[in-house]
Amino acid sequence: MKAGFDYLIVGAGMYGSVFARTVAEAGRRALVVDRRPHIAGNCFSEPVDGVEVHRYGPHIFHTRDAQVWDFVNRFAEFNRYRHRGVVRQGNQLYSFPINLATLQQVWGVTTPLEARRRLETVQQSGSHDSFETWIVGEVGRELYERFFQGYTTKLWGRDPSELPASAIKRPLVRLTWDDSFFEDEYQGIPVDGYARLFENMLDHPNIKVQTNVDFFGNRQELEAAATSVVFTGKIDEFFDYRFGELEYRSLRFQTTRATGDFQGAAVVNYADVNIPYTRVIEHKHFAMRESERTVVTYEYPQAYQQGREASYPVRDWRSVQIYQRYRRLADETSTIIGGRLGSYRYFDMDQTIIQALAAAERELGRSLPIAKAA
Repeated sequence: MKAGFDYLIVGAGMYGSVFARTVAEAGRRALVVDRRPHIAGNCFSEPVDGVEVHRYGPHIFHTRDAQVWDFVNRFAEFNRYRHRGVVRQGNQLYSFPINLATLQQVWGVTTPLEARRRLETVQQSGSHDSFETWIVGEVGRELYERFFQGYTTKLWGRDPSELPASAIKRPLVRLTWDDSFFEDEYQGIPVDGYARLFENMLDHPNIKVQTNVDFFGNRQELEAAATSVVFTGKIDEFFDYRFGELEYRSLRFQTTRATGDFQGAAVVNYADVNIPYTRVIEHKHFAMRESERTVVTYEYPQAYQQGREASYPVRDWRSVQIYQRYRRLADETSTIIGGRLGSYRYFDMDQTIIQALAAAERELGRSLPIAKAA
C-alpha cells in the first residue's frame, strides 16, 4: 500500500468518523479502517423484521449543545424520542431516575417537602470515597439497596464498595414529577438507524473506508499509507501493554423475536442481583412507531477477555494510574489517540463528537464551524 493519505484513522466509530469527516471537508484525505465488518462502532444498528436493532446496547442521542445537534442532523433525521427509565426490583416496577413518582412508590410521599424531609432522615454522613458510601450518603441505604447495589454489582463484576465514588457522582434525586432520564434539550434517535447516519458522515470523496481490517495484524503497511495516525481503540493495546493491561468490562447480548408489545418501554433495568442480565431492550419503542413485530435484547455483563468487546473502562485507582502513564506516553508521540477506549473514560456520544472536533481543530490549526454546511 503506497502512502497517499493524510490520516490513517483506526476505528469507524463516532470519534474516528467525526474526525474523518471534519478533516475531509478541509481538503485532507483519510483512510478509515475498522476490524469489524461494519462501520459505526458500538452505535451500529440494523433492521431485524422491520425493527431497527441497536446491536451493542441502546444508544440514545442527547446533548445540550445546539451546534453538536446541528452537526449530527446534517447526516440523519432524528425523531423526538425521550427516554424514561424503568427499574424492576422483584415484581415491582419503579420510575427512574429517582423522582417524586419513585419516592411516592417507595415511601408514599407526595410533595417535594415531604420527600426532602424523608431523605434528610436517611442520608448518612462520613467518608464518601466509594461508590457505596457516596450513594448511601445521598439517598440512604434502603434506596441504595433497592436501585443501585445489585445492578452495579452485576455491571462491574465487583461490590460497589470497591468502586470509586467518581463512577457515579451525579445528582441522584429529582424532587419533581419529571421522569425524563436525560435533561438535555436535544434528544432523539436517527429515523433510518445509526448505520445510515455513519454512512452519510463517511460519504465524502476524501474518505476511503475499509472494514474487516485488523490494524495490529497489518500495522506496518497501514501506518505507511498515511502521514499521521488517529487511533480510537484500547490505548494499552496500542502501546503493546507496556505498562500492563487496563481493566474493562464486556457485554453479551441475547436477542429474540416476538409479537405484540413485550414490556411497554424501550429499556427496563433489572436491579436484582439474582437476575443475570442488567437490562432488557425492546427496540421498536425507540422508533416511536406501532408494529406487530418486536425484537427484544437481554444484556448480560461479563468479564472482558481478548476477543470480546471492551465495553466499559473500569476506572478504579489502579487502572487510572496505569492509564495516566499511557496518556503521558501518547502525548510524546505524533499519534492522535481519542474516543472512549483511547481516553479510557465513558463518554456520551456528544462528548465524543466534541472531543473529535477539538482534535481536528488542533490538527488543522484553525477554528471550525461545527455545523458547517455540507
